[in-house]
Amino acid sequence: MYDSVIWDLLFLPTAPADDAKMVRKLLHKGVIMAIASHLGSWLLGTVKNTTGTTAGTIRNMGATIVAQSKVVNFNDGTGVSAFAIPAGALITSIQFVTTTTFDAASTIVVKADGTALNSATTITTGGAYAVSTTNSQAVGRLLSVGTTDTLITYDLSVGASTAGQGQLVVAYIVRNADGTYNPTAFTA
Repeated sequence: MYDSVIWDLLFLPTAPADDAKMVRKLLHKGVIMAIASHLGSWLLGTVKNTTGTTAGTIRNMGATIVAQSKVVNFNDGTGVSAFAIPAGALITSIQFVTTTTFDAASTIVVKADGTALNSATTITTGGAYAVSTTNSQAVGRLLSVGTTDTLITYDLSVGASTAGQGQLVVAYIVRNADGTYNPTAFTA
């Protein structure tokens, strides 16, 4: 919502000049951060195509890592939808970061389309917890979530907790639905 308002203030001829000037100043000072959307892999590097056999002539493009997060409350329960990640994505890490300490030991299980990616990760204190995968089926889901978008859900078991909050963070590389990130053909 705000990005469209900022866009209007910056570029519409009907925007008051003082408002547009203020938005430009805030953008320049870093007070307002612009948001952009990009579909597909974001490849970075200095050599796009291999033309030789030595460093500097061999393709060095790599895909960037992106992440999504969701606030997790102590009373969320099971089967909670966090977000969807794109088809073909390679999950690089899963973390749970406690923002308000749970007042009793709690556990979280993260799932990709219903497949558990970890056994229960126990949350006992504040801080960041790495969610480690434990079975071969989960490892396969990490390497490629599949040819369709994948719904990330979680089950939170809080035991006697009456308070607690955190962020579930899933980092991944956006790739093509077939698991590749280097296009084999370019289209106009």
